[in-house]
Amino acid sequence: MTFYQLLSRFGSAQAALAALPEIARRGGRSRPLGIGSKAEAEGEIAAVAKLGAKLVGWGEPGYPPDLAQIDDAPPLISMKGHLHLTEKRGIAVVGARNASANGRRFAREIAASLGSHGLAVVSGLARGIDAAAHEGSLSTGTIAVLAGGIDTVYPEENRALQESIAERGVLLGTVTVWP
Repeated sequence: MTFYQLLSRFGSAQAALAALPEIARRGGRSRPLGIGSKAEAEGEIAAVAKLGAKLVGWGEPGYPPDLAQIDDAPPLISMKGHLHLTEKRGIAVVGARNASANGRRFAREIAASLGSHGLAVVSGLARGIDAAAHEGSLSTGTIAVLAGGIDTVYPEENRALQESIAERGVLLGTVTVWP
């Protein structure tokens, strides 16, 4: 929310960035606040592109419309895969990480059914129900919302699934790639 509050208060990202060091100082920060340089930002963009992904900002074409509707939507996300899938109506399928075999089977089946009815299944790629939902909807459209950058695989046991989603679905991640 801070991003959107700063934009509202200062009118532009440039003005907000210029004000941040003083805001931080008044808030009790003892060390000066560092703001990344243009070269560092360009390095971040290049690192994401090297992964076969792109950065999309809130309000830009290609930003997932459903995600843009929430109050605290991430201002910048990394996206990889078949980005048009984010324009489909989505439905979240999430659940226990330590799910039973029956629970995982049911999640795969329901995700496959939802996908066959034109919905993009959205989940977090965690072990258990999330992974099963992605497996069930891989052929119809699945969107994995990752806790970190798209360069991070967690849990490691889902590496092959994450790679499959990048090829057949969409990976959405925060911006944590470092060159």
